[in-house]
Amino acid sequence: MRNTTDLRQKVLQASLTLIEEGGLDRLSMREVARESGVSHQAPYYYFGDREAILAAIAGEGFSKLGQSFLSAIARAGSDPAKALEGIGRAYVGFALRHPAYFQAMFRADAVPLDRYPDVRKREDATFGQLVEEIGKVFADQPSAVSLTISIACWAMVHGLATLILEGTLARTVRIPRARQRQIANEVIGRFTSLFIKDRM
Repeated sequence: MRNTTDLRQKVLQASLTLIEEGGLDRLSMREVARESGVSHQAPYYYFGDREAILAAIAGEGFSKLGQSFLSAIARAGSDPAKALEGIGRAYVGFALRHPAYFQAMFRADAVPLDRYPDVRKREDATFGQLVEEIGKVFADQPSAVSLTISIACWAMVHGLATLILEGTLARTVRIPRARQRQIANEVIGRFTSLFIKDRM
């Protein structure tokens, strides 16, 4: 049983490596077999097809991201402003540390969620953590307000992460790679303050 688990994890790790090196387009069952050092049929045995591999990566990624959100919330204690800022930093940090997970999770053509309800459930739970924390700050407002602000916050951190990962921040604004994470954290802090300055 352990050997089966180890081989499955080996296939997943090989898939992550391929995505990091060449994006989702690099991922194929043949390349996964070659990278993981198993027979050409082994990846099919554990996952069935390429889509199933991406679904497994995305599901695992949402779980990891959700855990990083929980850690940020715990560190903030009872301060909702710190919790929101921490979630934003955790999102960007996750994307930069795990670009392969990030692609599998958020590229629209990677995983059809209607066929993978477990991935959908994990994604909903992760986004729900952000909505819940926003709701604490805007408790006197309709739930639609919390949802709208949650989408705005998500768009901001996702945009930051994408600008860094794709090299656009370095190319267009000419910010050295060594300073990009710091700049991202400063933007998140200012953005959070703008949203909640009249709520605290």
